[in-house]
Amino acid sequence: MTSIELASVSRWYGNVVAVNDITMSIGPGVTGLLGPNGAGKTTLLHMMAGFLEPSRGELTVAGQVAWRNPGIFRKVGLVPERDSVYAFLTGTDFVTSSAKLHGLADPKAAAQRAIGIVEMADAQDRRIATYSKGMRQRIKVAAALVHDPEVLLLDEPFSGMDPRQRLHMMDLLHAEGQQGRVILFSSHILEEVERLSGTIQVIVGGRLAASGDFRAIRRLMTSRPHVFVIRSSDDRALGSALIGRPAVSGVELTGSGLQVRASDYGTFTREIAALTRDHGIRLKELLPEDESLESVFSYLLAS
Repeated sequence: MTSIELASVSRWYGNVVAVNDITMSIGPGVTGLLGPNGAGKTTLLHMMAGFLEPSRGELTVAGQVAWRNPGIFRKVGLVPERDSVYAFLTGTDFVTSSAKLHGLADPKAAAQRAIGIVEMADAQDRRIATYSKGMRQRIKVAAALVHDPEVLLLDEPFSGMDPRQRLHMMDLLHAEGQQGRVILFSSHILEEVERLSGTIQVIVGGRLAASGDFRAIRRLMTSRPHVFVIRSSDDRALGSALIGRPAVSGVELTGSGLQVRASDYGTFTREIAALTRDHGIRLKELLPEDESLESVFSYLLAS
């Protein structure tokens, strides 16, 4: 069974550590690589593709070391985030060129097969300069699939796509994963990973913060402590009422309102409306203060 295996892998650039001591295993099907921008996702993908050498640790693809192993390129297809296409080429030209670089016996037939997979036959003879963002992404996937690789790596494949294009790409990757390919795609958007993958690897600051079943990690994300800022008709009275509640771990009266630290997001949000009603307090505003992806990922890293 094809898999990607990382054992204590690190990668640094001078004094900057991009990937820090990561151990993970990625098998057939679709896996999401989730993390904020700058987390090290692209560096990881490029090491898996054999384009970067790990500074430390061991990385294998299908049982072979990826670095300085040209044979690995026959097993891996990479779809980079940036457009790596010549705009003056047609879609057919671009995918056929990739087939020729792989030394395939019948490049034109292989290109037609790959273009059919991504449903770009109607636009294959147009110049890539005329393609939309979603079309360019699909033709890049066709070029990555042209040699029928066991592993497909995609760096932010949904970036810049409209909702229809995003759904089409998700259906495509899901179908390829069901055929037994190892599909790994990076994203900084939780909902993209949720729709496409049951398994995720969460990367924060170059480190593996969480790994495994998406549902379990999503529960961990939502059950983390939350900080809210509340404005009401009587912040002082509301603060007194909140102190000692099981779902509340801290209350502070500030110039911008009442800052409340909730230890249980679900319980707190269910109880706050009833609590203000019972005490005759009018709730004006309830805002989460720490809902950025960075705060969510940092909590996972500390867990």
